[in-house]
Amino acid sequence: MSWQKEVEQIQLRKKFAEELGGVQAVERQHSQGRLNARERIDRLADPGSWFEIGALTGKAEYDENWQLKKVRPANAIIGTARIGGRKVSLDVDDFTVRGGSSDAAVSDKWIYAENYALEHRLPLVRLVESAGGSVRLVEQMGGTKIPGYPTWLMAGQLGIIPVVAIAMGPCAGLGAVRAACAHFSIMVKGTSQVMAGGPPVVERAGMGDQLDKNDLGGSQIHTRSGVIDNEAENEEHAFELARRFLSYVPDSVYEMPPRVECNDPVDRREEALLSIIPRDRRQVYRSRRILDLVFDKGSVFEIAPMFGRSLVTCLARINGHPVGVMINDPYHNGGGLNRPSAEKMETFIDLCDTFHLPIVNFVDQPGTVVGIEGEKMGNVRGSVRVISAIEQSKVPWCAVVIRRLYGLAGNAYSRIQGINLHYAWPSARWGSIPMQGGIEAAYRAELAALPEAERADRLAALEGKYEHLESPFLTAEKFRVPDIIDPRDTRRVLAHWIEDAWRTLPEQLGPRGRTMRK
Repeated sequence: MSWQKEVEQIQLRKKFAEELGGVQAVERQHSQGRLNARERIDRLADPGSWFEIGALTGKAEYDENWQLKKVRPANAIIGTARIGGRKVSLDVDDFTVRGGSSDAAVSDKWIYAENYALEHRLPLVRLVESAGGSVRLVEQMGGTKIPGYPTWLMAGQLGIIPVVAIAMGPCAGLGAVRAACAHFSIMVKGTSQVMAGGPPVVERAGMGDQLDKNDLGGSQIHTRSGVIDNEAENEEHAFELARRFLSYVPDSVYEMPPRVECNDPVDRREEALLSIIPRDRRQVYRSRRILDLVFDKGSVFEIAPMFGRSLVTCLARINGHPVGVMINDPYHNGGGLNRPSAEKMETFIDLCDTFHLPIVNFVDQPGTVVGIEGEKMGNVRGSVRVISAIEQSKVPWCAVVIRRLYGLAGNAYSRIQGINLHYAWPSARWGSIPMQGGIEAAYRAELAALPEAERADRLAALEGKYEHLESPFLTAEKFRVPDIIDPRDTRRVLAHWIEDAWRTLPEQLGPRGRTMRK
């Protein structure tokens, strides 16, 4: 009366699933420098935590007596696992079965993993390696289908749960969408590609001849285009990046971000901060160094470092509390805001606001990047969208003006509505336009009328006058900046603020009125 025979068939079917696409397909995967799907799960998940769902899905073959001969497994592997002790839903493509083709996939299976994550409020991690559509499968199906998956809540889930996507190999068509549509996306250098259409499609469309897929869609393209956030040196590095990102965000918008114990004193003062901003305004400095000196040691995690490079965006911690951090990088466009950096800033603000991460903005903003190329790029539109994103955000903000704050982009330093908490270093200067260069233009007629021997003295006197008018202390006298602080006290000031900011977050739990703008 036992069901042992059927239980044995369960085990046999699982054995077929473990074999993936077969020995030759697995060897081909390894020969191209890529792990297979199950090896990736083992490397990413905490040991012993993997719980598979749907291992029996596949195309079975039976003999004349309807006895099972073999099963070709589905090219999607799904289940739950723990990463750093926290449970996540995993959606993993198996490239050894029909190249992970989306047309060959049982779409219900990978969509189930994503909807499971959404319904149970678990972070979702996708390991994407999909060749996209297949002409041969269209022939087998006897017709085409209208693109789209009505049961896939692609945009909606971005407003509820953290989504991490790693492009593990070729990702074309739907694979490219699944790799890019995430809060944090990663590509593996040299072995992953993200493409709307692969080289044969591009060649057929007359848009390029004999393109290499890495030249078309490698990490050197898409971590600079803004499609993908970070580049990993190898698959192990990609998994480490995913682990780090998840450590800063909650399981869903219904929970608080995770705080960790901190042994770094909140009153630590770094002498280097006193002289890190050069007095000569023409000199640049290493802005990332400021973050390393201020935030908890080892906690700064940069996102999208190669895109929109005049702005640095990071997750970090202050006294164990996770925060979103921005700082301008004067090595690129002088730190000015252009369309790519505006898009980067807007997306980062949405990320922080979605997952209740208070925002710290270190400001050295010379303004919106000007010139004919900037106008063609639509830099003004980018600046306007950033300002809208800031004002729509609900999380606490703290801005620290460390050098410049000018022009249209100068409005995009903090949420002006409400208390508008911001501090300044003594090196800060602000206004509608920079004084340097503007003085000669404003006094051109007067200076031109002076004898040459007197002109330099008059210009020096004017520059001295406006240097005084630009002083942040004059603004502080009117309480138009709440405080000017010793740069060495920045960590202590932020630790004091985060204690108050953290108190307001529980009342903000839940989804925003909009989802992420990706």
